[in-house]
Amino acid sequence: MNYNAHVKPGSPDSCEAWQLMVQLFFAQRANLPPLAAELELSPAQCHVLHLIEPGRPIPMGQLAETLACHASNVTGLVDRLESRGLVRRRPSPADRRVKVLVLTQTGSRLRTLLLDRMTTPPDTLGRLSVSEQRALVRILTRLLE
Repeated sequence: MNYNAHVKPGSPDSCEAWQLMVQLFFAQRANLPPLAAELELSPAQCHVLHLIEPGRPIPMGQLAETLACHASNVTGLVDRLESRGLVRRRPSPADRRVKVLVLTQTGSRLRTLLLDRMTTPPDTLGRLSVSEQRALVRILTRLLE
């Protein structure tokens, strides 16, 4: 196969590549529930902590939109995170009717631990040579541009 040729979406090669990426995603996704349980969080709460960056308040409505769920679901998730002292609701400085979420120091520390654990490469990545790993980084970076 000519690796410099562009593969059109829907071609057999692009379909196979996509199927393999989905398979890889789901294989790694299985690691989240045990990690969440270890941190005494639900997988959804882990996702919320991942989305709230330290020092960058996020409106609850934006969080609901990002999670593609109803605002009432976000309220329940936030209630549980807030009861653990991981997040706080605050009025938005731009519009006091809007509630924004901020991480507490405890929430920031737990988020750092969560991200460290989630972003540790799986052992299977070691099957690739260093040059293959670099090529994979270039390819994925290009796809995310």
